[in-house]
Amino acid sequence: MPHDHGHAHIDPASGDRRVSIAIWANALLTVAQIVGGILSGSLALIADALHNFSDMASLVIAFAARKIARRPADARMTFGYGRIEVVAALINYTTLILVGVYLIYEGGMRMIEPTEVAGWTVVILGSVALVVDTLTALLTYSMQKGSVNIRALFLHNLSDALASVAVIIGGSLILLYNMWWVDPAITIGIAVYILYLATTEIGKPIRILMLGSPPDVDNDAVVAAIRDVDGVHDVHHVHLWQMQENEAALDCHVVTADGAFGEGIKEAVKARLAEEFGIRHSTLELEDLGNAHDGALLYGHAETRY
Repeated sequence: MPHDHGHAHIDPASGDRRVSIAIWANALLTVAQIVGGILSGSLALIADALHNFSDMASLVIAFAARKIARRPADARMTFGYGRIEVVAALINYTTLILVGVYLIYEGGMRMIEPTEVAGWTVVILGSVALVVDTLTALLTYSMQKGSVNIRALFLHNLSDALASVAVIIGGSLILLYNMWWVDPAITIGIAVYILYLATTEIGKPIRILMLGSPPDVDNDAVVAAIRDVDGVHDVHHVHLWQMQENEAALDCHVVTADGAFGEGIKEAVKARLAEEFGIRHSTLELEDLGNAHDGALLYGHAETRY
């Protein structure tokens, strides 16, 4: 079965405009929330503002990464600059984790020493934040399906929208029932949710940067398909990895049967990899059976010794 990601493609200029709008919206919202949080005494509002600030920083990083990623390969970066978006995603997820840990600490301190909170300010600014967060999430939704970089942004904004709902509920409870403890409790809840999102998603950029095999490619099926090509006796030293987020690559040693024509085998293996697994970048080193590497490992090379 051909390998199909089914990603939606958006014109780069249109995508850049969406990210730019999101940057300015989050910048204005962050300033308003910080001022409102200080004036009202709401930690939850400041927590939401810090989360929005991390979103704004993430948007700036993502915007720069999108620009850099379009540079063509050169002598310095022979594979191109596409992986900068993966690096940006890792930075954004790491930032999200740090923000979550800090908010849990601050929420715990506020639970010990409760502070009076101006409920109306919290509700009004929380409502404005919900509108901005929802707008930003909508701007990035259709872009996040094919980019780990934009997905990090989308999850930032989605969690912000949910956090804003929590802030509005907290402000309402303070107005109605004077439940001051709700504000830090909601802060901790927001932080836990942020940590959940970040820790469940950070593995993907780490895997790509660690040259892990593509998660949606069955390694054993790839090896079996190569071995099934006419003229192939065996395969070893297999490396499956991702050149960029959506571009799988393979290099390996192919042992050809006695008398088999090498270039014909190479073409047949490459065609099968592309057709069945979507692997269009493959480097194959041919070995005839009589001079094949003895005792070679299937994956990787020899064991590392220290």
